[in-house]
Amino acid sequence: MALVVAGKAPLKPVIVSFPNHDTPDSVIAQAKDAILADGGVITHEFSLIKGFSANAAEEVLNTVQTFGSPDNHPVVENDELVTAYSDSR
Repeated sequence: MALVVAGKAPLKPVIVSFPNHDTPDSVIAQAKDAILADGGVITHEFSLIKGFSANAAEEVLNTVQTFGSPDNHPVVENDELVTAYSDSR
């Protein structure tokens, strides 16, 4: 369920990762700052991979995907429950 408050776009849970391990920390900080400035929330910062999870509006996520150079653009994925087995009986 998505709620729109005072004209703001709904926030969706996402994972923002930077597959290139040489991505500068400044690019990651720029992405987090943009999400926070738009009213989003950083929900977790990862230590094994370069990235974080957040609740953010679609518009700012589109902007975040343009950050960095062509070699280190972030990947934005929906943060969803994934299971190995389905119960489709």
